[in-house]
Amino acid sequence: MLIPTLALKLRPRSPSPRTLTQHLEGSGPSLRPHHCTEAMSIILKSHAFAGNPLKSGYPKSDGLRSPSSALESLKIFLSGSDDGSSAVVRVLPFRKGKPLARSVDSTSDSAPRWSLGWVSPAKVRDFPAESFVYLGSVPEEEAGTISWAVDVSDADNLALGGGGDGLCFVELRTLMVATNWADTDAMGELAIAGQARAILEWHNSSRFCGQCGTRTASIDAGRRKQCTNASCKKRIYPRVDPVVIMLVIDKENDCALLSHQSRFVPRMWSCLAGFIEPGESLEEAVRRETWEETGIEVGEVVYHSSQPWPVGPSSMPCQLMVGFFAYAKSFDIHVDKEELEDARWHKREDVKKALTFAEYEKAQKTAAVKIHRMCKGVERNQHSSSDFNVESGELAPMFVPGPFAIAHHLISSWVHEDANYCHGMLPKQLTSMSNL
Repeated sequence: MLIPTLALKLRPRSPSPRTLTQHLEGSGPSLRPHHCTEAMSIILKSHAFAGNPLKSGYPKSDGLRSPSSALESLKIFLSGSDDGSSAVVRVLPFRKGKPLARSVDSTSDSAPRWSLGWVSPAKVRDFPAESFVYLGSVPEEEAGTISWAVDVSDADNLALGGGGDGLCFVELRTLMVATNWADTDAMGELAIAGQARAILEWHNSSRFCGQCGTRTASIDAGRRKQCTNASCKKRIYPRVDPVVIMLVIDKENDCALLSHQSRFVPRMWSCLAGFIEPGESLEEAVRRETWEETGIEVGEVVYHSSQPWPVGPSSMPCQLMVGFFAYAKSFDIHVDKEELEDARWHKREDVKKALTFAEYEKAQKTAAVKIHRMCKGVERNQHSSSDFNVESGELAPMFVPGPFAIAHHLISSWVHEDANYCHGMLPKQLTSMSNL
């Protein structure tokens, strides 16, 4: 499957202080800055958690890389035998939703770089093959490295990831912040971890058949489940929870509607969002959620892009964020205090300042150092909102989520609308930016 190129705008040109775009220029082949008198752009291949380099949907005839053949090969590896093949089998362990990771010191002044803590099947030999989830392999490889994930939460005696051995189990959100979005390989590893967590959490929440209540069993190398009741045999597929996320725009007054929730860190504002209800189109969900939360009536709804979001609660193991621009027809705000703490119209220039303020690069380096210390066994893995709140110096009136979130790119796309037009990237009126 081809991965579409998605235009993600980060910052306008600013003479002082040095902007994040200027920090990142020349930092890798995945960055392609475009220059214009109004702004700079960075072109990334996909959102965080998208762009998984592993392919899992091979035909049954495709040797070891098909799920069924890969499972037979895994059973041989778990038994300690050698099947004589040239394939390499690797496993990514998870504990309580946290993937195993390792960290290495950087050879330059940049932050330490984390990577997934793949282990050999021999390290997790006590787990039955049916508890593993097939993640796939890299399509370009001839023999291929076959990748699996397994939940080791119940193995208290497993000597793995205790810190000091160079490995540790890390919250996926912390890995998300620590990932350098200019590093294609790191973004790919984050996508692998996100998909693996989503599937494993789905396995934990679907242990029983919703139709007859009988225990379910893993099939298709962990990609599906089936009821073990012979008179039922209901097949169960991984769950995806679609969410609309929208930037509501007042075109006439050049404003955008941003909200603040009580769980946000101080001064952070973001887009409205909400789950889609049964029997509802995406556009209808955008209009309903905006009306319910703020009393604003929306007319035109324009698609922007989508992002897998596997860092929600375990009861919703994989949300799919579907991003839109929504054009307001009414403008008086009536906030639903049960949903939001506040919602306000913000001028484009004020939002532009919010984008230049947020210290995204500092947040990335801070999280990367934290992971490095955890892997050395000198810091406990305790996730908190402070992972994402790295403000220093004079406090800005507001900031928005970092580049790992689709909300950032919805907001940034609107802020740079006129500048992107001079790049030939967008017409004067925002339209769909994605070829998905």
